[in-house]
Amino acid sequence: MAALRRLTRARRSPDERTALAGEAAAEAAEAGLEAAPAARAPRAPAEDHTPTPGDPRAAAFFDCDNTILRGAAIFYLGVGLYRRRFVTRRDVARFVWQQACFRLRGSEDPAHIADAQDTALSLVAGKRTADLERICEEIFEPVLAEKIWPGTRALVQMHQDAGQRVWLVTAAPQEVARIIARRLGMTGALGTVAETADGEYTGRLVGGLLHGPAKAAAVQALARRERLDLARCAAFSDSANDIPMLGLVGHPYVINPDAALRRHARAMGWRVRDFRTGRKAARVGLPAAAGLGVAAGAAAVLLAQRRRRAAA
Repeated sequence: MAALRRLTRARRSPDERTALAGEAAAEAAEAGLEAAPAARAPRAPAEDHTPTPGDPRAAAFFDCDNTILRGAAIFYLGVGLYRRRFVTRRDVARFVWQQACFRLRGSEDPAHIADAQDTALSLVAGKRTADLERICEEIFEPVLAEKIWPGTRALVQMHQDAGQRVWLVTAAPQEVARIIARRLGMTGALGTVAETADGEYTGRLVGGLLHGPAKAAAVQALARRERLDLARCAAFSDSANDIPMLGLVGHPYVINPDAALRRHARAMGWRVRDFRTGRKAARVGLPAAAGLGVAAGAAAVLLAQRRRRAAA
């Protein structure tokens, strides 16, 4: 990791930063390997791809936000840090706004996530890694109890029952990713790696955010290290940003997809699973409609005010 830290201080091209982020995530994932006993979950639907039991060269890769977890892990982290006085009221307002945008749109905004990540990094600079890991445990214990999609949990269990390695792949910090993976009994996690020195955060990332092409780079790097055959692997995501990762494997799954990914999945013939249907979809749709209504109303008020000023 020391060599990786030296590389991050030099000027790198976007492709080099992407590759570096992937390699750093793979290295951190292997360093933190641990397999906790998994809680039993409902079985996956019979029509899903059935993994070959005990295949040593097959694995499954799961995105986190809106695939396994309702909402985005980085925003739950932001609210949790506020409650522990790590961030200000203004910071948490921005986190809450980003989370609202995520829930209304059904997909992550890379600019919002990058902004939240930068804020978090600046706040933890100089803090000890052990302290933040302990706080993350406290934050995510209640979140994980309430925010896991049961349908995706069943798919995770399906691969675990087959004896396959199961990995979480997320833009969230590696510390958060490990907690979620451990709670689900997964093999390990690929997450965004923050640079550290002498047990403290420097406020910089190794390579960059593990997002989009960087996720694909991390999966490829881990596959090389673990001697996996990606043609025999499966991947699961909700976002068009993860098309590079989904396109690497022989068994891509689309879970709770955004509009762009749903169109791509139809064109490619990929399996689609939407766990927001029925009564859950109604509960998601009503707040979304209300939010759009508020936005439209606010726009109308602003327009009316401008017209009154112009007429005065």
